[in-house]
Amino acid sequence: MKKNALLLSMIVVLSACGGSGSQGKAPEVVSPPVVIVMPGQPDDGLAPLSATTPDPKEHLAGGEVTTQVINQDAFSQSAPAIRSDFELDGVFKSGDHLFRGVHVGQGPLFNNPTCQGCHIKDGRGEVPSSPDEAMTSMFLRISDGQGNPDLIYGDQIQTFGMKEGQSQGLLPKHGGAIDEGIAYGEAYAWVEYQMIEGQFDDGQTYQLRKPIYKVKDLAYGDFNPDVRLSPRVTPSIFGSGLLHAIPEANITSYADPDDIDGDGISGRAVFVTEPISGQQKLARFGYKALTTSVLEQISGAYRGDMGITNIVAPQESCTSEQTACIAQAQLEQDKEQDGLDLSVLALAQVEFYNRLLAVPVRRGFDSANQTWQADVVAGRALFFAAQCASCHIPRHKTGEAEASLLGDAGLLEVAPSHTPIAALSNQVIYPYTDLLLHDMGGSCATIERETAQGEACTQGAQCYWVQRCEGLADDRPEGSASGTEWRTPPLWGLGLVNTVNARATYLHDGRARNISEAILWHGGEAEKAKAQFKAMSANERQQLLTFLTSL
Repeated sequence: MKKNALLLSMIVVLSACGGSGSQGKAPEVVSPPVVIVMPGQPDDGLAPLSATTPDPKEHLAGGEVTTQVINQDAFSQSAPAIRSDFELDGVFKSGDHLFRGVHVGQGPLFNNPTCQGCHIKDGRGEVPSSPDEAMTSMFLRISDGQGNPDLIYGDQIQTFGMKEGQSQGLLPKHGGAIDEGIAYGEAYAWVEYQMIEGQFDDGQTYQLRKPIYKVKDLAYGDFNPDVRLSPRVTPSIFGSGLLHAIPEANITSYADPDDIDGDGISGRAVFVTEPISGQQKLARFGYKALTTSVLEQISGAYRGDMGITNIVAPQESCTSEQTACIAQAQLEQDKEQDGLDLSVLALAQVEFYNRLLAVPVRRGFDSANQTWQADVVAGRALFFAAQCASCHIPRHKTGEAEASLLGDAGLLEVAPSHTPIAALSNQVIYPYTDLLLHDMGGSCATIERETAQGEACTQGAQCYWVQRCEGLADDRPEGSASGTEWRTPPLWGLGLVNTVNARATYLHDGRARNISEAILWHGGEAEKAKAQFKAMSANERQQLLTFLTSL
């Protein structure tokens, strides 16, 4: 069972916010406030949410793990509670240093030499500005039609390669790794856009960018005939420690995979085997809910994005078919620990850094008078009325934040003890996500081979691989997720995305240039919510966007 008994409250909320017409009436005072009663709501001791009145502490999006910094460094602040602790603050800063730096043993194949290079200022990555600019903070996942890794290229296209133990950033060269035995980057991918015209119900027009992905210069041979590709822009990482600390039962209480309540929304929880403990745990990280913890997420990124082996992901990213990559890997020198590129201490410090990044404070709140900006309150009510809160659950409460499976990270060693992280425990937070999988609709055509002129072809350096999809689908199964399912992303920090990185865009592949476009790409289970957004008056749409940019 899940959360959204909004049918009755929608009518009241709409009237409170000017209705669905274009009159632009001022919001009326509703007393008593409409309360959102959520079937299956977790037993977290919190009062039910009001659709018309924000919680008193809602501006503190991360609870006590909230930062007041709202400039370009808003996503890079530590949890206030650790700043007065010399050792914890030191571990955070050590992790920060490692996150920004280049590591020994990088490659042989990689997408970016540093974590910070992908997660720009701990925020989102970027879509290249032209086909001539290589992807550095986005990449393509790859598999066959059943979600199995490609026999040659594995599960991720890595754009750059190494030569003679040096990070030379070798771009792909058609057949180069086969012909020359050099660990070139695997393939070169880029995106082109087809503009789609549309209009809101009141006649105001808009344009959306429909992406078309193309791949050339496969350095290690052709893709499998049933290849699937999925573009990914790196997401923001702040607040991940708080998301990790939400009890599994609280998240699964919102799941309704069979849509028993008939509201058209059927969030699905996914459980996978955690690689260190071997236990079944809830997958809550990754665009398709693939990993269980911050540790698992960053260890996989070290291996896949940078070619840095570690205790959780110890294998080089070369596949058995990439002999040039394997030969290059054997040239790597100065392994840090037990034949791995990254020591356990370094991994534990980076994990601690990721988990203790604070969440920016909400805007639109007057702390002196304890009041919210009127348009923020009205936009929030519209958000509930459109059933956006059915997937983007506003509020959670963390439990005891479990210790790292590696042990307690210190400045000089990882202790064998496993101490829960007090700063992240028992916090009331407002991430606006259910961390569940939802079907967002859409479909993809079979990937074609085409020339630059769009003519059909079958082989050769000028014969590209082209993927065209409708909606948000990628047609690529991953873990338990289908080719149309995505995990609900958190919305906290949404209004600061471009403050932190002016070039950042939205959605998993960065196609949306602004928040309005991101909403308009919603489909599947979110089709009705999108339709309500399109039906709003211009004033109501602006109120909703004002609310979203306050997050």
